[in-house]
Amino acid sequence: MAITPQGIMRFTVGALLTAAILFLVWYFSAVVIYILVAAVLAIMGRPLVNWLSRQHIGKFLMPRWIAATLTLIVIAVIFTSVFSLFIPLVFNKINEFAHLDFKQVLASVEEPISHAQTYLQRTFALPETQFSLSDTLISSLKEFINYNTLNSTFTSIINIALSTLISVFSIAFITFFFLKEDGLFYSMVTAMFPDRLQANVTRALDSISVLLARYFTGIFTESLILMVIISTIMILFGMKTDNALLIGLVMGVMNVIPYAGPLMGGILSAFIGIVTPIAGYTATHTAMIICITLFCIKGFDDFVLQPTIYSERVKAHPLEIFLVILIAGYMAGILGMLFAIPSYTVLRVLAKEFFSEFSLVQKLTQNI
Repeated sequence: MAITPQGIMRFTVGALLTAAILFLVWYFSAVVIYILVAAVLAIMGRPLVNWLSRQHIGKFLMPRWIAATLTLIVIAVIFTSVFSLFIPLVFNKINEFAHLDFKQVLASVEEPISHAQTYLQRTFALPETQFSLSDTLISSLKEFINYNTLNSTFTSIINIALSTLISVFSIAFITFFFLKEDGLFYSMVTAMFPDRLQANVTRALDSISVLLARYFTGIFTESLILMVIISTIMILFGMKTDNALLIGLVMGVMNVIPYAGPLMGGILSAFIGIVTPIAGYTATHTAMIICITLFCIKGFDDFVLQPTIYSERVKAHPLEIFLVILIAGYMAGILGMLFAIPSYTVLRVLAKEFFSEFSLVQKLTQNI
């Protein structure tokens, strides 16, 4: 298709409008996040609300506000149950780390550390009298995990908890009305656009809702399955249940961050295994069991299953998804990788609705 002055003008205006919207989204990011989280919860809870609103209370249909309230309670119970199960595990482990004898911990993995130190000295020609990997690790761990640091961390957690309470109340309040008044979120978004764009915006919201619902449902299910499998395998090896559940939790949560998340989770899981080894195994053997197990499970998941699931659910090529994650990670670090796929999905849908005359947009959005 030939590029015309009208097309260029339309693209320029669209780009400026997009930049203005992105600036407002960034400036009011906290409120936007509340609304988006509430919208996702409303999408996930809508089937239950619709089913409940068709039920009879005596001779009368259940009012939608009651159905919305019950659905919100169900969502709250699910999240509360998960947090009440795992939060004590996390705090107990933090308290355990605060009283670690680092020399004893490193002594349990002395042999691999010794080999690593010898390798580093040979590779970088480091004099033995000037470099000790054990001392370096001890000082680093003490700096990272000590009473003052953990106390500061605990204080930060308290502050975060208070902020979280405000956030939870705000999200729950918004979610209730999204559930109660079907189409409210659509009305809020379409109200910002002129009448001639209402149809485009509505179609875009329909596509975004479907694709994001599939994505979030898929990633939640995948993380839950990984959590159960990893915890079960660790228990079968003889690990204490609380440690096995903690490792499963770490890997399940970190799985939300594509590619980099499982690597960071694996390092933390190995450290947990070294600090609290499986009965009958040395710390080194425990760490090896954890690493090999996680490698076998996540190797296939990270490089085959995840790209396939993401690409099928958001209708994009696996290589396209991988490149988007890399770019987002380079631009915004871990947070960028976390939101890369949902953000890219939204941008593709909007591009299809408003810039479909460009061949690049047609190519990238042909499957949605």
